[in-house]
Amino acid sequence: MPMDRTLQSESMRSPTVLSIECLKGSSKADEWTGDMLQSGDIVEEIRLGSGSGLTHKAPFKGGKSGVQKILHTSYRNKETSILVRVRRGSDEFAQLQACIVPNDSGGKKQYMLRSIADPNYAVGFSDRTEFECYELQASRNSRMVSELSRTKLQDGYVSYPWERRMQEVLSVPNSSCFLSILLLPKASDRVASRYNDLEDTLARANAWLSASQASGVPIVFMNIQSESLLTKISGETASATVNAGSLSDLSNLANASLYGFEDYHGVDIGVVRAVRLWYAPLAGEIAIEIKLKEDDTKLGFAISRTEEGFIYISSVIDGDENPPSTRSGLSTLYKESVSASRLLVVSRLSNQKVLPWMISSTGAVRCFDTVSLSQKLSLHRHANVPILMHVLLWDQSLVSRSFGNARLGAPSPSLLPLPSEVRLAHQPNDNQTLPLPPEEPNDQSIDTSEQPDRRLQRDTAGEVSFRFHDFSLPKNWV
Repeated sequence: MPMDRTLQSESMRSPTVLSIECLKGSSKADEWTGDMLQSGDIVEEIRLGSGSGLTHKAPFKGGKSGVQKILHTSYRNKETSILVRVRRGSDEFAQLQACIVPNDSGGKKQYMLRSIADPNYAVGFSDRTEFECYELQASRNSRMVSELSRTKLQDGYVSYPWERRMQEVLSVPNSSCFLSILLLPKASDRVASRYNDLEDTLARANAWLSASQASGVPIVFMNIQSESLLTKISGETASATVNAGSLSDLSNLANASLYGFEDYHGVDIGVVRAVRLWYAPLAGEIAIEIKLKEDDTKLGFAISRTEEGFIYISSVIDGDENPPSTRSGLSTLYKESVSASRLLVVSRLSNQKVLPWMISSTGAVRCFDTVSLSQKLSLHRHANVPILMHVLLWDQSLVSRSFGNARLGAPSPSLLPLPSEVRLAHQPNDNQTLPLPPEEPNDQSIDTSEQPDRRLQRDTAGEVSFRFHDFSLPKNWV
């Protein structure tokens, strides 16, 4: 076309100049402002070194290659500071203070300029006609749009002080407040080759949670999810599972608890769809430190366990013996739980969780047994080592009165103050603290003997089962 021939002729008559070529973009989002150099800017002056350094002005002998020789000589002489002054159009100027660095992608003895203000921004030089430079300058908006479509976000890694954070910001150091239990699908036959479907596992999770709440465990539902576990299957188990060989088989997996497939080596791999139930205490956890004396003959409380696997304080000594349970305020907190028809559930012992964590394919609850826990508590008493015990709270007002407006999730020491119902008074010449008696009238006092007797039919610890027939609370005193 005549217009194209006119532009081509004008471009051929235009002199060749040294122009800027952007190599790396700015990290400060000001690459396209008037202060930053842009591709197509015409270089007018180069000043090397600081102060009254060597100055080169346009036109530059040898163009780009000549300037690269100048940069190489300056870099070899350890004079890396450079000031570049450019022109846009006929009356607009800008400059860049930079340092000379090698351009590895450009080849041997090739250099580029890295901005002092933004080390991520780098430019180089290119030989162009003045007409081409004006075209680039005129197409600035289209170049910005093109650059926007080509620019990708970069990711990376940053170090994090995990050990310090887990000590400082967690209410229980190095331990999470997230509570959950994993339910495996129940085997529907004796040889465990077939399993009940996912709906059955969900129903059992629902029943476990509802039964726990009905028994007085102060927990609330948070979330539920399916969790896939890999296992090796063979024989009858492999033949009983669904083989996902095509997309048409996927509809059969929607409610399957176990399905299998064959890997490249001919091994049958099974995928077990377990269910993880997430729950939380109604009002958080509170830590109680039970301090001991040399003449303590008992701790003053008994522990039991619900059918769902929760350890709880089942009784306390109510008298004038002043046992550790009374001095620590545990007795008063226990009476508050009885008054509220709640169980005083033990969630941690020495910062270790003692909550149920799994339900096996036979339906057994994996939890901590009261025998070993009682033995450990007795060892604390014999060794005269204080006991740190966490219990689940059931009333938000207890927390608000104890912590004011502080959030439960806020950083706090491992030992939390007792509820205001357990008002403490320091005794003279005694490091222990004694709870003051409640202000309620005597006719509202709680008789712990009226608490319903809880019979434990099975105590499961690991793979071993214990049976206690007609289990009475006095046998559980520690």
